[in-house]
Amino acid sequence: MKPLRVAQVAPNIFPTPPGLSGGTERIVHDLCKALESLNVDVTLFAPSDSECDTVRIGDLPSLSALEARYGAVPPSIPQVLEAVQMEALRKQLESFDIVHCHGEFVHAALLGERRPQSLTTIHWRVDELDRQLFFAAFPDLPVAGISNSQLEGVPPANRAGVVHHGLDASRYRLGKGGGGYAAFIGRMTDQKQPDAAIRIAQGAAMPIKLAGAVDVGNPTYFRERVEPLIGRDAKHLGAIDDEGKQALLGSAEALLFPIDWPEPFGLVMIEAMACGTPVIAFNRGAVPEILEDGVTGFIVETEGEATEALKRIGGLDRAAIRARFEARFTARRMAEDYLAIYRRLLAR
Repeated sequence: MKPLRVAQVAPNIFPTPPGLSGGTERIVHDLCKALESLNVDVTLFAPSDSECDTVRIGDLPSLSALEARYGAVPPSIPQVLEAVQMEALRKQLESFDIVHCHGEFVHAALLGERRPQSLTTIHWRVDELDRQLFFAAFPDLPVAGISNSQLEGVPPANRAGVVHHGLDASRYRLGKGGGGYAAFIGRMTDQKQPDAAIRIAQGAAMPIKLAGAVDVGNPTYFRERVEPLIGRDAKHLGAIDDEGKQALLGSAEALLFPIDWPEPFGLVMIEAMACGTPVIAFNRGAVPEILEDGVTGFIVETEGEATEALKRIGGLDRAAIRARFEARFTARRMAEDYLAIYRRLLAR
């Protein structure tokens, strides 16, 4: 039997895999490698500065590389990058059994009659007007949810199934904890509420280390709400890479995840679990699907509940948390789930 031929179409914002930022690009990279291990013939459409060793098509660099080279770039650059990428895909379209897109919108028109043999994963919320207009216009476009919570916002005609994210199991290792601090990783924005994380840690008399870039779309939030709370017991580390995450999460007592939006997945939660680090998260979006309350962390409703949970976080077993990651959130499991959807789409 010939291997299934699959195109993976990555976003153009960051390279695949990414450096300091780019959760979607990380997932696409790990999915490519895991599919290849399952004897799938994968071609990756991604920026030219990508380092994934899967067969790759793409002549232009990522938006982040262009910004690093030229400073401010015209706001239309993302559309230019997408147009060039879609032209490259158009030229190769008949070479693939399945086209799996991880970006937004334009690919649906390009695919035309091939839409039923495609899959779209949206790595963002789907309950806003832009997505609703999009789904209504393309009812024959199969869409995979990254959580059941997210997929509920997708019209039934588009729903192709749910595939939780997974990571290369070797990227992170079980950490011993014992660092005596809580951790926060995420953009410095009101959706992620790093200021709430600081207050929660302060309530438990525990220092906190925060990692993540200031949100370019909302810089005043950091200046007004977070920066005043930074001090001896609350340190902002900026953006960090995988090694930085291992060091931060591996020694942390807990990861705080006090989100204030309908989180479609929450990749940092499984990164923490891979390090054996328990997670304390607000009950929003996909959190109840990812966390097992009392096993891999605690699901709470308020800052006060989060503080109380942090005080008793030492009762959770870090080795058991790592074991739950290995059982539920590896890249191989993710690839197997996607492969099952590909085969269902081709069969019908």
